[in-house]
Amino acid sequence: LQSSNSLKASYEDWLLTYGLSVSPFHLRWQTALFNRQFYNWGRWKPRFLYLWFSIGMVFGIVAMFGSVILLGKTLLQTLTQMLTEAPKAQNDRVLQVVVSVPSLGLWYKVIVLHENSPCSVVPGVNLPISQLTYFFSAILISGVIHEVGHGVAAIREQVRFNGFGIFIFIVYPGAFVDLFTTHLQLISPVQQLRIFCAGVWHNFVLGVASFIVLFLLPAILFPFYYTGVGALVTEVAEDSPANGPRGLFVGDLVTNLQDCPVYNVEDWNSCLGDISEKSQVGYCVSAATLQQLSFPARVYRRLDGTVECCSNNSLTDICFSYSNKLDSHLYACLPARKVIEASKVCRTNMDCHKDFVPSFCVTPSLENQTRLIRVKHPPHIDMLYVGHPMHLQYTVSLSSFVPRQNFLSIDLPVVIETFCKYLISLSGALAVINAVPCFALDGQWILNSFLEATLSSLIVEKQNRELVGFLILLAGSALLAANVALGLWMVTAR
Repeated sequence: LQSSNSLKASYEDWLLTYGLSVSPFHLRWQTALFNRQFYNWGRWKPRFLYLWFSIGMVFGIVAMFGSVILLGKTLLQTLTQMLTEAPKAQNDRVLQVVVSVPSLGLWYKVIVLHENSPCSVVPGVNLPISQLTYFFSAILISGVIHEVGHGVAAIREQVRFNGFGIFIFIVYPGAFVDLFTTHLQLISPVQQLRIFCAGVWHNFVLGVASFIVLFLLPAILFPFYYTGVGALVTEVAEDSPANGPRGLFVGDLVTNLQDCPVYNVEDWNSCLGDISEKSQVGYCVSAATLQQLSFPARVYRRLDGTVECCSNNSLTDICFSYSNKLDSHLYACLPARKVIEASKVCRTNMDCHKDFVPSFCVTPSLENQTRLIRVKHPPHIDMLYVGHPMHLQYTVSLSSFVPRQNFLSIDLPVVIETFCKYLISLSGALAVINAVPCFALDGQWILNSFLEATLSSLIVEKQNRELVGFLILLAGSALLAANVALGLWMVTAR
């Protein structure tokens, strides 16, 4: 027993020496190694820092009220979507609260912008493995910048700075600063506001800076990469329908989808969206060619009401429908590549009238939501894709940046783009959630200091001001909790 106690004491002394703290699901490290650097930052250009954190104070107060409006709107949207039996697909991104992580004195909140897609960002549920590094790196950097804001603002306001640290809660990384509480209580409410608002202000600035880098990335990488010539294939999933000898390969440059030109990744997504929403296009085929290529086949209806006229075993032939002056429902089983390669797209027979050559607009007769898509990626032979357009979108990764030299990585611009997008989402989300007037969030301290600064002359009794703040915090906490519960339910139930 004595040996066990001695070993325990030695272990605790070792943890204390290195600033480590270990508890269930939580590992924390605190150090004073960076104190000198924090003090240098906090004493650099006092007038500039005063203006900087004063702007941050105004932003934090506005963000506090704005976050309540945003969470209220999000809650109504989520409830509406839950109560709708067949919710329509939404292009708008819905705010989904994912996880909250406590730290010493300050709380680190993490949310993501969830988009209705198979790749929504929920680690451990459906976040792609390839995105985990971006996700956790963005969380850590956003947390560090958040806490640096608090620390520098505190030093600027003459509050003692004890140390900086990082932690891991379950698998989520974060950061914190240790401030001397007595000093915080002695300064004025306005000074407190500058400190408490500094975190969300720095997260907002980080998000804006990431957005600027993302926006200017073509100019930044111009000496090494050029854009506007197509979408460069960077990865094709093993189970992708675009795989195969006549499919897409890493390094291919996609220039067209059907008659829709592709100059970048945005065009690729936009073209696939249009193809998915609109009816299948047809292809102009002369009457002579149609008679030469077609062969007798049995016509039957599929379960969804569409018509099939080719053998199920055929890998090259597709059933096409067309109309002439006498009959509007004619079908022919034709070799797809021969029909499409030398043809222009059409919607009606009128689109094919040229040089007085009798021609028909033949349209692939496919299952509902299925499309025949001609993908041009010169100098290779065109890829003919049959399936849902979104399957092609989700299994092929592309970049708008084409290397000027062969030794340049095709993945570097994608890495920078993706990381900037994660920083924008997570840093912005951290600013929004921390600004909510909720217990144990930055919003709690922002609200208390704001009420002290504005209501001290209207509500003389401090106890009454604290009661007003408590009621507001209770409502804000309930609003956030409802968003967390319904957000998690909506994400995990899909």
